[in-house]
Amino acid sequence: MAVTYMTEEGLKKLKEELQFLETVERPRIIAAIAEAREKGDLSENAEYDAAKEAQGALETKIAILKSRLMEARVLDTSSLNTDEVKLFTKVRVRQKNTGMEKTFQLVTEGEANIAEGKISISTPIAKGLLGKKVGEVAQIQVPVGIIEFEILEISL
Repeated sequence: MAVTYMTEEGLKKLKEELQFLETVERPRIIAAIAEAREKGDLSENAEYDAAKEAQGALETKIAILKSRLMEARVLDTSSLNTDEVKLFTKVRVRQKNTGMEKTFQLVTEGEANIAEGKISISTPIAKGLLGKKVGEVAQIQVPVGIIEFEILEISL
């Protein structure tokens, strides 16, 4: 069993997603299967086939989420220091060539959400920022070339 560290917020979102799938999506798909079954011959019933396929995909997703919950361990972020960029820290950076500032929080893959500025620890940008301190410049290879980020601030 592989342990996955996450924040309280990440664990809460995972539990909420699982509850939604089990209490809303599962009954909706069961109802769709029942409705399609009422239409007669199942051997040529595309609605039934689609609903059964959706049920299989949903049950797989539920199983994966349950597995992730069993493997999850909450990391107490209050014990982390902000001397350098690491998992769960927020880092404010300035892109050297444009002067544009961005803030990223480095999180586990399951908590990544680019709209919230949360990037997976396994992305090239996160890997390039790891271990850097305020004032240092990270040179990060991305598909379009090398981007340089100056580390302005590290926080929780």
